[in-house]
Amino acid sequence: MDASLANRIDLPRASRAVRELLLALGEDPDRAGLAHTPQRVSESYAELLDGVGTDPAAALTNFGEPIADGIVVLGGITFSSVCQHNLLPFSGTAHVGYLPGEQRRLAGWGDIVRLVNGYAHRPQLQERLTSQIADALMTALQPAGVVVIVQARHQCLSLVGERQSGTRAVTLAARGCYADDATARAEITSLLGPI
Repeated sequence: MDASLANRIDLPRASRAVRELLLALGEDPDRAGLAHTPQRVSESYAELLDGVGTDPAAALTNFGEPIADGIVVLGGITFSSVCQHNLLPFSGTAHVGYLPGEQRRLAGWGDIVRLVNGYAHRPQLQERLTSQIADALMTALQPAGVVVIVQARHQCLSLVGERQSGTRAVTLAARGCYADDATARAEITSLLGPI
């Protein structure tokens, strides 16, 4: 585990909480097979939620040379997150497209991936995740417009409650020139690939 992450997360406290949860569920946390579970679970959640307490938008610092004047698209960015309502995972792909503005700023491909993962790695809602990515790009790059599409499968929907294992949620955030212009939005979403 990353040392800086271990310094930000109180792993012993999280392990005690997992142990207490196992006890509350009627399990014996000291039995064979569960003895190391509290530590494993706390380390897993620490890694999955390593975006807590960070500023994902800070990833957008590598603007490169201001030469872009056409649509920029990065699709198929895989991510995993945790639903804030029940702490069960959801995972999927994010598709990001933008039209550079007057300053023709670009973000590095890795910067966009780090932005997506930074917002995904915290207790989250898919709808908020989609908007946070779009808003961060608008602020940092000052593009003419941004479109973000996120599609995911939620374990809170497939494992409990309605138990719909094949259901996929799709959210879209459009900003700038794509917010009100359906034709422009259709053009960029067609470049993002099959949704």
